Order: sequence, then structure tokens, then C-alpha cells
Amino acid sequence: MHPSAAVFLMAYGTPARLEDIEPYFTNIRGGRRASPQQVQALIERYRAIGGASPLLAITRQMAEALAARTGLPVYIGMKHWHPFIHETVTQMHAAGVQRAVAITLAPHYSRLSVGVYIKTAQEAAARCGGPHLRFVESWHLHPGLIATLAARIREACRHLHDPDAARVLFTAHSLPKRIMEWHDPYPMQLVESSKAVAAAAGIARWSFAFQSASSTGEPWLGPDVLDAMRDLHGKGVREVVVCPIGFVADHLEVLYDLDVEARGLADMLGVRLVRTESLNASPPFVETLAAIARGHLTPIA
Repeated sequence: MHPSAAVFLMAYGTPARLEDIEPYFTNIRGGRRASPQQVQALIERYRAIGGASPLLAITRQMAEALAARTGLPVYIGMKHWHPFIHETVTQMHAAGVQRAVAITLAPHYSRLSVGVYIKTAQEAAARCGGPHLRFVESWHLHPGLIATLAARIREACRHLHDPDAARVLFTAHSLPKRIMEWHDPYPMQLVESSKAVAAAAGIARWSFAFQSASSTGEPWLGPDVLDAMRDLHGKGVREVVVCPIGFVADHLEVLYDLDVEARGLADMLGVRLVRTESLNASPPFVETLAAIARGHLTPIA
């Protein structure tokens, strides 16, 4: 590989302490402060998962493992908290990195999600005068990703009483419905991934739902995972494997929205819910990231 090449992993970001939640929330809201009630509700969610999200620690573990696997320096930047994307781009430039492959740790492209990460990094690189960034817009059908998720589903199914009668429910973060007006590829890519993973896992009974929609006063993509679970219960399904296909690491939307909120509903309905283990910094997932990085850095080796 080129000695001045690097890998740049971008993720959402998470507050390190409960005291950081209010400024973090303000950043997410584009500088608009949330009401004290909204801040307190978010604090309670973090308290419910132990006080902090492990996302930053997991992303660092991914970076360390990926550096060892590729022999390249691996940097991380966050969209909404430290280390911010622009801070890391500046750091790479100061370290003499000339070119880097930038991978958002979200496999499915949307202008409102991955597109924002790319724009933020591009603007930071333009201000610094480098490095040159080669972006991976989507990797939702990468063979390594599909194989690893399929293995996670097969493992989860081992905890079911009757796997043949169970339903696999794939989930991803919802986005405002207005993305459909742009022919945004996000919903289509999610279904493509779900179909590929189900086929690889040998699963015939599956469905898809969105989760974690925000209260912004506009319609968001559905169905919501809680409504989907109620629907499955009404159809006689008593065991559900939830696979958060839109996420690669444990964080609030997995640990609270699924492990606390969705599991609480499942218990109330009398439905057995088994969530697939997140990919995190597991060797198969790190190898997938390494393959993606190698594929995009080869031309500058």
C-alpha cells in the first residue's frame, strides 16, 4: 500500500457522559436546544443501558483491528460528537496522509445519512487542502457483510423453541418519508440486503420494519418495529428473531430501542424475542471492512 494511505471510519457519535447529552442533543438538532423534558427523556434512555453507549469504544476496537489487518493507519471520526469528522480530517492532513478510503459504518446509502457524512468530510478536506478522500457510498451487498449477518441469524435461531414457526424481522433506522420524493436508494438497499441475508441463512419467513423514528412533526418511513411485532403476534407468531440489519454496532438504537423497548413489548405480548448479536469488532466483520478498504485503495498502492 502507498505509505501515505489510510482508512477513515465514520460513525454517528455518542456522548461519553450523561453531562454531555444536552450538548450532544443540540448538535443532532443542528444547534437548536431541546426542551428540558426532551433532554431528560434521552438521559433516562442512556441510564437504562448503563449510562453510556459503547459505540465509541467499539469503533476504536474496529479501527485497531482493521489497522492490524491492513497494515494501514486507521482513523475514526464522528458525525455528532468527539472526535468530530472535521477534527479527524484535520488530524490526517497534519499527519501527512495524502489519500484515504472513507467508510461510513452504515452499509446503506441515503442522502440524509451517509450523504451527510460524505459532505462533512469533503468540506473539511477542502478547508485543509487534503487528504484526498475516496468514499464508499454503500456496501449493503458485500459478500462478507451478507455472510456474517447470515451467520448471526443462524446462531440466533439456535435459541428458539420452534425455528420453523418463527419469523425473522429485519430492522433499520427510519428516515423522513420525503426521501422517497428523491428516489433515495435507502429503502431499496435495505430490502436488497434483507433478501440476500435471508437467502444465505436459508430463511423463508421474514419481514422488514423501521425503528427509532424521531418526533419531528413529519411522516417517517414505516412500518415501525413495534407495530410490526403487534402485527406478527396477531398472526399467531410467538417467536421473533430481530436482526438490526441497518446497524453494525451496539449503541442506543440497538441497546434501548430493541433490547429494552421492543423486548418489553414482546414480553407483554407473550412473544419470545431473540436479537442477533451485533457485528461490532468481530473478526469476520473486520475482515469485511479490510476487503472494502483494500478494494478502494488498490489503485493507489
